[in-house]
Amino acid sequence: VVLTSAWTASGADEFVRVEAARFDSVLPEAANDNSIDLDAFLIEARPVTNQQFLEFVTRVPAWRRGDVPTLFADGRYLQRWEGPLEIGSAGLHQPVTDVSWFAATAYCEDMGARLPTWYEWEWVAAADGHRLDARDDDAFRQQALEWYSQSSAGGPHPVGIGQPNIHGVYDMQALVWEWVQDFGGMMVSPDNREQGDPDLRKFCGSGALSMTKRDNYAVLMRIAMLSSLEANYTTQNLGFRCARDLPKAER
Repeated sequence: VVLTSAWTASGADEFVRVEAARFDSVLPEAANDNSIDLDAFLIEARPVTNQQFLEFVTRVPAWRRGDVPTLFADGRYLQRWEGPLEIGSAGLHQPVTDVSWFAATAYCEDMGARLPTWYEWEWVAAADGHRLDARDDDAFRQQALEWYSQSSAGGPHPVGIGQPNIHGVYDMQALVWEWVQDFGGMMVSPDNREQGDPDLRKFCGSGALSMTKRDNYAVLMRIAMLSSLEANYTTQNLGFRCARDLPKAER
């Protein structure tokens, strides 16, 4: 269900409704229970583009390249752009990358939104074109893995190419890495023997708990990547999309 006007080449945002769900996460909250309950929420159908982010930094000068303190974005912030207000060869409709968590959060807040949580992102990314949860399908998993072997030279292709998943959401698996709201709580130990250590749980939070579905390697790579970041980090293939809460009566 589309909740806003349709997305167009101008880069207007489009949020779609994702219904309430209960699913098994690869990163459960409790050691003996993999299930996660989600209320219905809204999520952008496509990652935020360079054009959309340009409109944001034009409106909010504090987030222009060269004006953001290194505390909030490292030296690679928007490095593919030709200037603070010049996208250049990066492409209007390519997903914006080289943005920090702080910058992504500020953009979403300016839009009256927020970053999705990991569980929201994980659930939407589990879907294909006709199934809410396709994670047990070998072909679906392989498609996600193939992206990791592709060169990032030249930047990602424009958003919205191909077919959306059953929620009406594009580019969840094979375009860019994406920031999530709670990335800082996703610290994962590489040593499985430590997963049951209560002291480690206290130190690392829920992300240190035993991961399930280890055959879903593509999702676990996302967790490992996000858990390695600091909030001011930027990379050439890390972007984001926004989400919104629904009023309680509509969840």
